[in-house]
Amino acid sequence: MQYARVGQSGLVVSKIGLGTNAFGGRADPRATRAVIEEAVAGGITLIDTANVYTRTQSESLIGEILDQTGLRGQVILATKAGLPRGEGPMERGGSRWHLIRELEGSLRRLRTDYIDLYQIHSFDPNTPLEETLYTLDTMVRSGKVRYVGCSNYAAWELAKALAISREQHFPPFISVQPGYSLVDRGPERELVPLCLDQGVGIIAYYPLAGGILTGKYRPGSPPPPGSRAEREPNFQARLDDDRLAVAQAIAELAREIGTTPAALALAWLIHRPAVASAIAGATRPEQVAENLKALEVPWSPALEARLDALTERFRWAPPFAEYRLPKT
Repeated sequence: MQYARVGQSGLVVSKIGLGTNAFGGRADPRATRAVIEEAVAGGITLIDTANVYTRTQSESLIGEILDQTGLRGQVILATKAGLPRGEGPMERGGSRWHLIRELEGSLRRLRTDYIDLYQIHSFDPNTPLEETLYTLDTMVRSGKVRYVGCSNYAAWELAKALAISREQHFPPFISVQPGYSLVDRGPERELVPLCLDQGVGIIAYYPLAGGILTGKYRPGSPPPPGSRAEREPNFQARLDDDRLAVAQAIAELAREIGTTPAALALAWLIHRPAVASAIAGATRPEQVAENLKALEVPWSPALEARLDALTERFRWAPPFAEYRLPKT
């Protein structure tokens, strides 16, 4: 395994992280345990979840398994809060009221007394950013949170948060989570330069674009049986022909160099500037092993240039995934 510091912080994580939004859904408890054990055995330390994943079942299963296996001390546990947990006006966002309640719920479900990395899941346009950041400061001071980060923040939102934290002596965001992959390169326009300048680490989600970059989806063909697109019809709207066609070209390049499309896509991402870790989901142990092959890809400037030539236009494409709270 390869490891990296998150930005300029002292937190060190595995370059390949474990995404867990399928735990308790597409991955049942037995599969979830097998995936976690395979990940830890392979050197993965970063386990990333959220209070909204599978209606809290992801956190509950992770907590149960880490408790039963005694693996809690071997992992960096990251979770998030801020996206809607219900229909009420206080069931979302970055308010002190909501975040304190959600942290306590996450701690109970994860069976731990601290969160290594607590992340705001989306910028809240309805709550003063000072309130959100002050609340995170109290969490760190209490010992219940070690580091703080954000997700789905635009570059200007992250810049504003960093400025407030510096002015008020709050612990700054050490990380930001955007959707980022070969077919979703929008973060390179503004977010990556900001992170490099300010020392913030990128923890990329959807590094395989929901499975597109595995090559299993083909233009004009139905989703393969058991795939996410088959089980979640709404997901099919993201399978546009341009991304699918490029994914096939990437798969051909992967075969040419003797690796798999997923490994090649992950290898590209973990070599990008500012990227500390790529969060790759898995529903079976075999998928974890597949993701770890990214570490074996013979990386070179020539290979990077070929991938850039295939995908540079996706710097300007609409995001593959984006989770935002509306202004009310």
